[in-house]
Amino acid sequence: MITAWAYNDGRFEEIPAADVSDLLDAEHRILWVDVVDPTDDDLACVQQEFSLHPLAMEDIRERHQRPKIETYPSHSFLVAYTGDRHEVEMFVGQGWLVTVGPEGWSSDGIRTRFERVHVDKPTVGYLVYVLLDEIVDGYFSATDKIEDSLEAMEERIFGEQLPEEKEIQHDLFAIRRELLDFRRVVVPLRDVVQVLLRREADWVDDLTAVHLQDVYDHVLRAVDVVDSQRELMGNAVDAHLAIISNRVNDVMKRMTSWGAILLGSTLVAGIYGMNFDHMPELKWLFGYPFALGIMATITLVGYRYFKSKDWL
Repeated sequence: MITAWAYNDGRFEEIPAADVSDLLDAEHRILWVDVVDPTDDDLACVQQEFSLHPLAMEDIRERHQRPKIETYPSHSFLVAYTGDRHEVEMFVGQGWLVTVGPEGWSSDGIRTRFERVHVDKPTVGYLVYVLLDEIVDGYFSATDKIEDSLEAMEERIFGEQLPEEKEIQHDLFAIRRELLDFRRVVVPLRDVVQVLLRREADWVDDLTAVHLQDVYDHVLRAVDVVDSQRELMGNAVDAHLAIISNRVNDVMKRMTSWGAILLGSTLVAGIYGMNFDHMPELKWLFGYPFALGIMATITLVGYRYFKSKDWL
C-alpha cells in the first residue's frame, strides 16, 4: 500500500499517490512516500516515479539486508531495523523520502514528532534524522525487555526450588539468540550514521549533522547495553552450569558416603558368610547378635562421621 504526504507550512497533508509527480520538484516542500507491505506493482511504481536504482530495488525484493547505506547519483539508499526487528528501507533524495516497511510498520509517530519540531526550515535530512532517532529510541525498549528476561532467569537459576534443567537451558539459549540477532541489527547502524556524519550524502545539511550526532551517541549506548547484556548472559550460563556441577557433586558425595557406610557392614556379612568349617564364632550362642551389633555400630559411626562433614 502506497501512502504519500506533502509537508508544507508546518504539517503533513496526505495527497493522492498520482499527484507525486507534480510535487516532486516543488520547492520548499518535503515529499514523503511510505510503502507498507509492498506488492511488485507498488515497488515498480515508486521505482519508476523516483528513478530508484535497480540494485537497491533488488535488495528490497530479497529483504533481510544488513543495516547499510549506499549512495547513487540521484539518491541514497539506507536500511535500518526497528526494535521489533522490522526491516525499513529508505530512499532519500533532494526534497523527498521513500520508506518501505513490512506489515505492522507505522510512521504515524514519526510524522507527529516532525510536525512538532521548532525549526525554521525543516529539510528532508532532518526528517531522516527524526526517523532514525525514533528507530534507535525503540532499541532501548527492546533492551529493557531483554533485561527483564535476564533478571527473571537469574531468579529462576538461584531460586530455592530446583529448576528444570532442560527448560532453563532452552530459555537461556533463546535469550542468547535474541541478543545475537539484536546485535546484528544495532552494530552496523553505527557505521551508517558515521557515513552520514561525514556528510557523504548531499542531503545532510548542517542542522541534520548536528542532530545525527545525538543519534550516533544513542547507537553507541545501545551497543554498550547489548554487549553488557551478552556478558550477563554468559555469566548466567556459567552460573547455571556451576549449579548443575555442584548438584552432581552433592549426589556423588551422598552416593560415596552411603557406599562407604555399607562397606563395613558388607565386609562383616561377607566374612561370616564364608563356608569354612573352622571359624571361631560359628558355634557361639551370641555370634549372630554380635555380628548384627558390629554392622549397626559401623553404620551409625559412618553416618555420624559423614553427616558432620556435610556429605549427607
